[in-house]
Amino acid sequence: MPARPWAREEVAALIRTARDRHERTLFGFDMCFGLPFVDTGSYFPGDASPPDARSLWAEVEAVCAADLHGAAPSYVAHRRRHFWLGAADGARRPFERLRAVERVDAARGGTPSPVAVLLGAAQCGKASLAGMRLLAGLGGVPVWPMDPLPETGPAVVEIYCRVFANVGGVRGKLRSRAALDGTLAKLSSPICADDVPEILTDHQGDALVSAAGMRAAAADPASWAPPGLTPAIAATEGWTFGIA
Repeated sequence: MPARPWAREEVAALIRTARDRHERTLFGFDMCFGLPFVDTGSYFPGDASPPDARSLWAEVEAVCAADLHGAAPSYVAHRRRHFWLGAADGARRPFERLRAVERVDAARGGTPSPVAVLLGAAQCGKASLAGMRLLAGLGGVPVWPMDPLPETGPAVVEIYCRVFANVGGVRGKLRSRAALDGTLAKLSSPICADDVPEILTDHQGDALVSAAGMRAAAADPASWAPPGLTPAIAATEGWTFGIA
């Protein structure tokens, strides 16, 4: 494994290897697998729109094929009037559409970031569009809930790190191995191995808590059948694993 940050294609290659080896692995990505659709019946009201998430991923990849490092700036330019990049685009409010799962999260006190808002520290849209290129290139690896959970082999799910951190009782960021061990215990996960540093970066804490939370949630059948998830939402917007 690289001793440096991974490139998106390296991550995709790892998942495809798990597919080829039929490894039972659950991969979680902290990004949006779709754009809002069910509120208006379109990703891009007033313009021609892909009919479902997989068609959206394919369109993003086709438009951004020449963009370097798996990024997707060309797609923002392609659909420019549907994304908010600052005051020059007018009021932010019309761009604050939420997916169905984000409305569920907001109703329970969460603060989801609208994926069409591309400015600010909390924005998730740019990474989500780039991530859609990765999803488009996975080559038959099931992506839940667009695809059913397979009986064997890997699967990919959308996650939001704060969901699992909240279950573990975390408020703010995990900064120490001792705090992380306490959170892992609440998630029914073993404490950290000796090679985990005493002082953690934001990303280290988020990744370890998310892995533990995913393991716990995956064992609960209710995680795979949230009451708000309909076939239409699954096909177009997707769902954040762990939000029921």
